Amino acid sequence: MKQIPILVFDFGSQYTQLIAKRLREHGVYTEIVPYNEPIEKIKEMSPRGIVLSGGPASVYAEDAYKIDKKVFNLGIPILGICYGMQTIAHYLGGEVIPADHHEYGKAHLKFASNSKILENTADNQIVWMSHGDRVKVLPKNFEVIATSENSPYAAIANEQEKIYAFQFHPEVVHSAQGGLLLRNFAINICGCDTSWSMKNFAKEQIKLIKDKVGNKKVLCGVSGGVDSSVVATLLAQAIGDNLVPVFVDNGLLRANEKEQVQEMFKARGVGLITIDASEEFLSKLKGVSDPEQKRKIIGETFIKVFDEEAKKHDGIEFLAQGTLYTDVIESVSVKGPSKTIKSHHNVGGLPDWMTFELIEPLREIFKDEVRALGLEIGLPRDMIGRHPFPGPGLAIRIMGEVNTPDLEILRKADTIMLDVLRSTGFYDKTWQAFTVLLNVKSVGVMGDNRTYENTACIRIVEAIDGMTATFAHIPHDILETMSRRIINEVDGINRVVYDISSKPPATIEWE
Repeated sequence: MKQIPILVFDFGSQYTQLIAKRLREHGVYTEIVPYNEPIEKIKEMSPRGIVLSGGPASVYAEDAYKIDKKVFNLGIPILGICYGMQTIAHYLGGEVIPADHHEYGKAHLKFASNSKILENTADNQIVWMSHGDRVKVLPKNFEVIATSENSPYAAIANEQEKIYAFQFHPEVVHSAQGGLLLRNFAINICGCDTSWSMKNFAKEQIKLIKDKVGNKKVLCGVSGGVDSSVVATLLAQAIGDNLVPVFVDNGLLRANEKEQVQEMFKARGVGLITIDASEEFLSKLKGVSDPEQKRKIIGETFIKVFDEEAKKHDGIEFLAQGTLYTDVIESVSVKGPSKTIKSHHNVGGLPDWMTFELIEPLREIFKDEVRALGLEIGLPRDMIGRHPFPGPGLAIRIMGEVNTPDLEILRKADTIMLDVLRSTGFYDKTWQAFTVLLNVKSVGVMGDNRTYENTACIRIVEAIDGMTATFAHIPHDILETMSRRIINEVDGINRVVYDISSKPPATIEWE
């Protein structure tokens, strides 16, 4: 029986899916819908509560994203977050204006009342602000339940109507007790049960795949990474021999990657088809230095290679991909109007000339949820513990044009960095680690000789879901070992730097 959901209205925030994720972490079944979802469809879903997400627009702008005001007449609890709070104030008779002092980053939430939504959380807790507008006048029957230094209305409520609003983002990890605040809303105020789990999700996806595919075949692109391995395993459990798993060597892989992937799938009894398309990819990337263009070329070439392989098999009508929600929201919103950060090769649908449909069972979950799903369906921990590796591969870790000599230099440097990271135990303590070839030359000295060679950048980050990340505080002696070995063992590099930027404002990958 389908569970009754909390509905999250997507106004285009980069963090919309995080709201759903935080609620799912507490076992609350949650779905995302567009901000302009018709009221009749909402009624059909019979939600226990509604969350209005954040967004990049202003509610008072002419092109503001508008919901059906009848949402407020459904008689169910509502929580507005950031833009969602401003939507509540704007629609219910309050006033929203540009803030004199923008708030971006951490703030202290100071309680002004004993609201039910604040129960069992600490006064003066750290929350994450990110807004340029603020509520100036509260709607009728609303009261202030919490403030911050720059937000006199950091949290407001109409307790009688069970309508709540936060100026901050409880869904991000930087809000220390944000998950508990969302739990209070879903469980204590909306009365949701907590029976949703990754086991339920796995069963649901396997059934959806079975129902959609029937007796047809599915071509699944695998890379040996966590995402595609989980997708391939889900498909194998759903459709058995109707799965056609294909590994494409695009010439942009790390050292020995192809052999490792082949061995990994052989050990699991999966008959992997390997295609060497490295010359085709590299020839199309020749002379291309723009990051977006590189990504698009790689994506289009992947599709072409898969299409050519599909024609060799009878009955293939579907292409499966390991697209994650992190990829989706950086590329284009599927539910609402979020802005493009960068294109991902596996996002955006298929070209018109293709004859098969997409299957993307991971499209609305995050990396840590994918790992939990992998364990649930029986994948070994060493497989699901691998660091993320992007579909475009090393092409987006070489600044500028991609060519064979630079790829070889980068592979050697990256291998050394990862060897040191693993030997010191930090590989399993960090989210992602890689080396970037900057194509910036600088003067150095080796022996008595002047050098003028390339710079390598080491990037190691800590994260939970990839939406936000901080640089890893790796001990200096370990970084020194990485630097010394790279410079001594890799011809063409005479300088190594360490990236200490966080996401945001930077992204994890450089391109």
